[in-house]
Amino acid sequence: MDLTEYVRRVSQQDFGKEFKHTALWNSRLRSTGGRFFPANGHLDFNPHLYAEHGAAIFRQIVRHELCHYHLYFEGKGYKHADKDFKDLLKQVDGLRYAPKSAKASAIHHTYRCQSCDQLYQRKRRVDTKKYRCGKCGGKLIKIQA
Repeated sequence: MDLTEYVRRVSQQDFGKEFKHTALWNSRLRSTGGRFFPANGHLDFNPHLYAEHGAAIFRQIVRHELCHYHLYFEGKGYKHADKDFKDLLKQVDGLRYAPKSAKASAIHHTYRCQSCDQLYQRKRRVDTKKYRCGKCGGKLIKIQA
């Protein structure tokens, strides 16, 4: 099924309003479920969250973005802090925050100090020739890929 058609159906069923723009998958999104673009009205959605959490959670993410969409075009408060947004989101049972992705919270690199055995867990690689232990100044060694 086409994503734009799915968003149109959710908009009609849950809001009773028409969605007139396009919806796209954006695999570059990491920490958010979707984005609304007021400049041209289109919506971006995170395909990783759909794959990881399923259709029910994804529908709530679509509702969240549609709250931004419909409120913006009605001239009401469409931002997260606005009362109009919070009220409509509660009314249609949309998600307030995107669920955490297992991929986003994974620790990829673990280092240990050779002197004091302090452990360091990092998402990004650390240059062990440049950086030292923050506790004692000892040399770091990688213990996990």
